[in-house]
Amino acid sequence: MGVKYAILGLLHFGDMHGYRIKELLKRDFGHMWTVNFGQIYPALREMQEAGLVTMARVEQENAPDRKLYSITTQGRAEFKDWLNREPERNPTIRDPFLLRFTFFGFGDTARSLELIDEQIKMYEEQLDVRRSHLPRRTRGSAHARLLADLGVGLNETMLDWLRRAKKELANETACVNAKANQPARAAGGKRRR
Repeated sequence: MGVKYAILGLLHFGDMHGYRIKELLKRDFGHMWTVNFGQIYPALREMQEAGLVTMARVEQENAPDRKLYSITTQGRAEFKDWLNREPERNPTIRDPFLLRFTFFGFGDTARSLELIDEQIKMYEEQLDVRRSHLPRRTRGSAHARLLADLGVGLNETMLDWLRRAKKELANETACVNAKANQPARAAGGKRRR
């Protein structure tokens, strides 16, 4: 999903400044799309040049002016066209941790378990935030509520998987360590001393 369409979609709800757009992208799309926040302001500038959004400066007392962005008729038309197009057919989960997890067998097991613990903590915190937003989502459209439910479900699924992975890897490590600490047996089944 392009940052452009996420911004155009958010501007359907009302005029927003860049920081608010950034907050909403992180809060509302973080579970399904990695947002590169460095793309937001250049995208806004490009959309303004293309006539998809307008920008008005809002003076603030004792602070720099804010840039308030609004969607134009042309922006609404382009957004509607995007909504009606066939969606991308290459759904992927792009999580750097999962790539690293693939190769944990080549590294230090204790450190791998620590990294899993860090992921568990992060997903627990994220789940708390998502659950705290659910009451607000139930007052909105069915689309927003369903998407919020998906975010909670994905968090819960990832937490279940991380906990299971940690338990299995810890058990496997314990078995390997136990075997390594057993005295070697001599031929004939007797233990060497």
